[in-house]
Amino acid sequence: MQTVRRIVLGSSAAALVLLPVGPPAVAAVPGDAPPPPVVGGDRLGAAGVQVAPGPEAPPLPSDLTGKSWVVADADTGQVLAAFNAHTRLPPASTLKMLFADTVLPRFPADEVHRVGWTELQGMGAGSSLVGIKEDLDYKVEDLWRGVFLSSGNDAVHVLANMNGGVAKTVVDMQARADQLQARDTHVVSPDGYDMDGQVTSAYDLTLFARAGLRNEEFRGYCSTRWAQFPGAVDRSGQRGSFGIANTDRLLGKYPGLIGVKNGYTTNAGATYTGAAVQGGRTMLVTVMHPASSPKVYDEAAALLDWGFAAAGKVAPVGALAEDLAPAGRPAQPVTDAPSPPPAAAPSPPPRQPATLHPQPVTAAHAAADGPSAATWSAVGLCAAVAAAGMLRLRALRRQAERRAQAQGREELRARPRARRPDRAAGP
Repeated sequence: MQTVRRIVLGSSAAALVLLPVGPPAVAAVPGDAPPPPVVGGDRLGAAGVQVAPGPEAPPLPSDLTGKSWVVADADTGQVLAAFNAHTRLPPASTLKMLFADTVLPRFPADEVHRVGWTELQGMGAGSSLVGIKEDLDYKVEDLWRGVFLSSGNDAVHVLANMNGGVAKTVVDMQARADQLQARDTHVVSPDGYDMDGQVTSAYDLTLFARAGLRNEEFRGYCSTRWAQFPGAVDRSGQRGSFGIANTDRLLGKYPGLIGVKNGYTTNAGATYTGAAVQGGRTMLVTVMHPASSPKVYDEAAALLDWGFAAAGKVAPVGALAEDLAPAGRPAQPVTDAPSPPPAAAPSPPPRQPATLHPQPVTAAHAAADGPSAATWSAVGLCAAVAAAGMLRLRALRRQAERRAQAQGREELRARPRARRPDRAAGP
């Protein structure tokens, strides 16, 4: 038994040596860590009008009704004025700018694609269409004209299927938004159709437009006022065409306008991002959900006028974030596994704005979040040593019991046997 005691005491001592010392882990208190900076600058995260006029700056238009708007210099990236820049709202078809930013670089304009029946399924009721027919061939450039001029959801779905499917394209678009630092955007459908949880902001739409205008093809499509689109095949076997016009009402009317994209749904109201060039300067404006649909163009034009007049006379209140994607490389999806189609699964919750993004856990904060890996390793080792000691103790006890039993048997053999009485003799 002395051996048993020594083993048990030794195991206990080893366990005591290995047990971690120090204060117990304390759960982090929400709000202890400062929030991450607002994308574009702190002023853009504040509610209300943000502008820093100089003495000669013109006043902002007084009759603006949009829930959110941004005026920015596309060349310098300076935000000249903003109103609720990071407020998350439904995008409508302005989300097609992000779709183009993502998919446009992946297919040559002259590639020919035959449209299958399944590629035209899954579009929302009342979707805007350019008029694509199944079992007919279309050039990629025709499909993009259908996207930019007619805001055709059918063209979007065909291109999305060429890209690997609608679900994969949604994942790719979200990855592209992340590269553009568009943290207010959560993509659910590639065409901007109203879906639960699908949101963006005036700031993010301005980022999408700026990135797109750096692509010559994107710029060419969004500035096209009208085009011929391939039609159906008639009885004689000849294929016709029909004209399509750009639905951007400022294109060709506002001086120097070069696009970019308009949108409207019942839920989103009217949304618009426009760009114009005057005096060698490119100005970008985004207006979301004004009081009425026609006002989106009136207010965008008024903000463009103000932007050109105010340039150099106001201090910037923020900046457009830079594209984090390597030059010349399209956005890569977050995961290779495609997400389920939006209609087949509940929509995920909206992405949180930049001010709500959690900070990565650093070494300084690790103790507040719980035991470290080293602590758990020490605890595990202690448990292993203690378990080994208990097993050894049990084995020694069994050996001692067997020896005691053997010794007892030997003692019994050594004792003289008593003589049995003779039953026949009687008592």
